[in-house]
Amino acid sequence: MSAPSRILLDWKGERRFEAGREGKPAILLDGDGIAAPTPPDSLLAALAGCVSVDVVDILAKRRTPVETYGVEVLGVRVDTIPRRFNHITLNISIKGKGIERTHAEHAIELAVTKYCSVGASLDPGITVVWNLSLNETAAS
Repeated sequence: MSAPSRILLDWKGERRFEAGREGKPAILLDGDGIAAPTPPDSLLAALAGCVSVDVVDILAKRRTPVETYGVEVLGVRVDTIPRRFNHITLNISIKGKGIERTHAEHAIELAVTKYCSVGASLDPGITVVWNLSLNETAAS
């Protein structure tokens, strides 16, 4: 078993906190979402970031590197306390020469269901789905 992850969190006043590994870059969290993302928004960002690292790596190993990449994350929360997420949608946009849809879809599926440690750490009752936009141009 590996050593546990150790994160330090310091209160910065109001509902703001700074968190990170000792001696490493930190992130700001804001319970009001004014100066920084809220903790639930940070969870969505962590999921998107974790999946994305894996997708970009998988496509690079196929020798089809990503040129641009973005994710819109939609998290639906229940109305009761705690207001946990019960459904998360990842709308993933990828552009890159030579990237085939089947390969991109396979990379995303592997990332979401097998490799992403953040997703694997979520409650299994949370539905996580994804959509892919590949090499599409924005409508004018």
